[in-house]
Amino acid sequence: MLRITLRDGEKAIVNGAVIRAVGRTQIAVENKVSILRGREIMRPEEATSPSRQLYFAAMLAYIDPASRDSHHDAVVGLVGALISAFDTQEAKSACIRFASEIAQGEYYKALATAREVIAFEDAIVARQAA
Repeated sequence: MLRITLRDGEKAIVNGAVIRAVGRTQIAVENKVSILRGREIMRPEEATSPSRQLYFAAMLAYIDPASRDSHHDAVVGLVGALISAFDTQEAKSACIRFASEIAQGEYYKALATAREVIAFEDAIVARQAA
């Protein structure tokens, strides 16, 4: 069983449905569901870079199984481009780990790895700006 606590007004997505907590709310999940809490949800306008677009496509594949194939196509294109663009083996390895998790259907785990990929991309942008 998975227990989730949502703060007042915090949103979550459960099997594609958006829910919002009214008051501090605890939810006990007793079976397998696709669930994302507010801080894990990316809005379309936040997908402003290749790594964020990768996260967004993976998030959609996770919460929208009916359109999963089209989201997978986006993921494949983006992960290939990111592997080519990154200059460190650590960043490339994170992309490969992400692709492996997606291929195994471990979408929630892949989202955590995608956040690592975003951090690598942010570091590159910061270096280039300096």
